[in-house]
Amino acid sequence: MANITEPAEQPTELKRVMGPGLLLLFIIGDILGTGIYALTGQVAAKVGGVVWLPFLIAFAVAMLTACSYLELVTKYPRAAGAALYTHKAFGVHFITFLVAFAVMSSGITSAATASRAFASNFATSAGIDMGAWGVPLIAVAFIALVAAINFRGVGESVKLNVVLTMVELSGLLLIIGIGLWAIAGGQGDVSRAWTFATPEGSGVFWPVVAATTLAFFAMVGFEDSVNMAEECKEPSRLFPKVLITGLLITGAIYVLVAISAITLVPAEQLGEGETPLLKVIQAGAPAFPISVFAVITMFAVANSALINMMMASRLIYGMAREGVVPEVLGRVHEARRTPYIAVVFTSLLAVALILFAGGVPALGGTTSLLLLCVFAVVNVAVLVLRKDKVAHEHFRTPTPIAILGAISCVFLAGPWAGRDPIQYAIAACLIGLGILLWFATVRLMKSAAA
Repeated sequence: MANITEPAEQPTELKRVMGPGLLLLFIIGDILGTGIYALTGQVAAKVGGVVWLPFLIAFAVAMLTACSYLELVTKYPRAAGAALYTHKAFGVHFITFLVAFAVMSSGITSAATASRAFASNFATSAGIDMGAWGVPLIAVAFIALVAAINFRGVGESVKLNVVLTMVELSGLLLIIGIGLWAIAGGQGDVSRAWTFATPEGSGVFWPVVAATTLAFFAMVGFEDSVNMAEECKEPSRLFPKVLITGLLITGAIYVLVAISAITLVPAEQLGEGETPLLKVIQAGAPAFPISVFAVITMFAVANSALINMMMASRLIYGMAREGVVPEVLGRVHEARRTPYIAVVFTSLLAVALILFAGGVPALGGTTSLLLLCVFAVVNVAVLVLRKDKVAHEHFRTPTPIAILGAISCVFLAGPWAGRDPIQYAIAACLIGLGILLWFATVRLMKSAAA
């Protein structure tokens, strides 16, 4: 890695408010959230006691791709992330648009799923029957609140993210603490953490791969931070150490949570239902108020929704500034200095997903599928862009790491990885919609030029 010096101040209409502390909490808060709170049991159902192993492998794959992102974000410290890098590497409007749409769709789908989870937890904790439309309407109201916070400004949004991150982090540290206390007191069974329990005749390799595709959903989020580059102070200097630190912290938390969970709850029980960590609380600390942990879970998924909507709106803003999507989406509010048209646009898409899309498992799997495809492109783009020199020094990832990153992402995205076919169907529909929007965008630009 070269010694990084900050380039001359990049022109931007956005307000630079994020220092290393806020950026680190943004990254940790984006990675932690819905995935670890909901997926631990599903991973255990596939591999048994070694539930920590798929999370560790997912962390390694994420770290490979993060290195490519680091080279690109320190080389081009601007909003738009993967779409910007694709545009610079290949210069094909259609490919750039599809990458941007895939990233945006993954963020909005994740936010919509988190919003539905928030609404479900709210209804359950309140002990009221909201009817068939109760949960969707609460989720829509929640997205509207997120949009208002997003519009008000990134400073307010990131500060709220700090609070929510602390809450969701406290929930995971509580799980780890209960696990360590139980182990020290001779409760549970630590030996379960080394036991494979895979379907008979399936071996070990493919069940672990299938579990890793699930666990990878819990690791995504680090890529969102590059879309905040124009709102960070000294992004070329800060990003390498902050992003790597954030990934190391979240990876360690995931492994420790998984070990604590399997120590206290057998894999077959952990894999039943949608509240695996709640079972850990009940087994290791039965006197702890369950309702408190339910509220922590709600805050965790709320944080996921907030950060994903921030990312999606900034991505659309950045692409509008690059001329890849209509210019209107890049308008900035005169008073708030936030991309208000992009905020409205992405929020409306989230509402549509809340009202008409499927459940959490299918959407979560589709989110990771889309991002794995995008990550593969980014790992190739970093090698293509080696010929593009910039005036300032920047992070440089070793070539073998970028190649391994591309191969691992393609491998985990393939049908051989044990993915549910519905994920490919949803992804195909989303990409199909993206193609229709691309043709509409080109036509609009031609009409404006005429």
